[in-house]
Amino acid sequence: MKIETKCLHSGYTPKNGEPRALPIYQSTTFAFDSTEFIGDLFDFSASAHFYSRLSNPTVAAVEDKLADLEGGIGAVLTSSGQAATTLALFNILKAGDHFISSATIYGGTFNLFAVTFKKLGIEVTFVDPELPLEELQKEIRPNTRAVFGETISNPTINVLDIEKFVKLAHDNNIPFIIDNTFATPILCRPIEYGADIVIHSTTKYLDGHAIQVGGAVIDSGNFDWKANGFTELYEPDESYHGLIYTDHFGKAAYIAKARAQMMRDYGMCQSANGAFLLNLGIETLPLRMAKYCENALKVAEFFKTRKEIKAVGYPALEGDANYELYKKYLPDGASGVIAIIIDGGKENAVKFMDALKLASNVVHVADIRTCVLHPASETHRQLSDEQLKAAGIDAGLIRVSVGLENVEDIIADFKQALDKI
Repeated sequence: MKIETKCLHSGYTPKNGEPRALPIYQSTTFAFDSTEFIGDLFDFSASAHFYSRLSNPTVAAVEDKLADLEGGIGAVLTSSGQAATTLALFNILKAGDHFISSATIYGGTFNLFAVTFKKLGIEVTFVDPELPLEELQKEIRPNTRAVFGETISNPTINVLDIEKFVKLAHDNNIPFIIDNTFATPILCRPIEYGADIVIHSTTKYLDGHAIQVGGAVIDSGNFDWKANGFTELYEPDESYHGLIYTDHFGKAAYIAKARAQMMRDYGMCQSANGAFLLNLGIETLPLRMAKYCENALKVAEFFKTRKEIKAVGYPALEGDANYELYKKYLPDGASGVIAIIIDGGKENAVKFMDALKLASNVVHVADIRTCVLHPASETHRQLSDEQLKAAGIDAGLIRVSVGLENVEDIIADFKQALDKI
């Protein structure tokens, strides 16, 4: 099936007389005929849903759909995008380990890596994603266990050279984990370029309507964990009577461990109702992404004409620093998110945002409605001046998330606000 068809049909196929729409299995528990069978479930010698923290029929259907859309072999839905990032890395990292991350990532993720992971004994090195491969290689250590990046960076809207980061990871026998939130599988499928693990904040475009927080981790099934020395996946797990994930689950070892061990212990699960709402968003994803991209390009072109704006970052604009990477990785569009830098710094940025009437000033992005955010004083305010600079955050930077309103109305609102500066 083509991806537009998969958005509607993957994950759930009703049997004779069953509901056509994906049902909500609003139950934490499931009943069985014997104690022996439940024991078999805990030993992984049988398969069924038995407790909704680990699996639920509604959640499983959406997990299967996302795995199909991204080209992976399995997925786990989580309670938030932050939970997905945490689960994806904790599944293979432990105290004493190190990993590399692009510096131009979402502020919440930056803080998670730099502060919370550090407290747990996991160290990160943030790198300029534009550095040549040989410079990036210098940051690799004997205990480096992963490489991380974002397809389209939040909020600077830079396009990652995925194949360069994949090569960095694979040359050093470690996996590459990528956040594909802004691109979605409609615009980019990183596994096709060699990525090993894909994560999403499903709260954004996948949901689309700003009604349900969630995340997802998708396993490509392509990384050989045993050959590359990831002992936690091929040595016995004593908490499961010596289960060896690579032996029992084969190529799905990573995602099986993420569910069986990480979700068991951390409990960052998605609800049945949350998965149902997410699925409704995914069903219209191809239509919405096409319109987001169309509207955003027109808005970006408008911003380029205004003297109050000293820089516009949108990869689909000819002449943009990311234009060549956009053509390579995002030929169908660059999402609906634009980065603009208002001349005059924070004072004028705030003045512009406070003058908006249609666009909402919210701590959210990739919404069905147009919204704006000032990272330096909002999502990234916990970063120092040095960290802001490393992440490419200018004091006048505004993240503009173009919605699905009539584009003339969107531009009219931005025009009247700019006129007030």
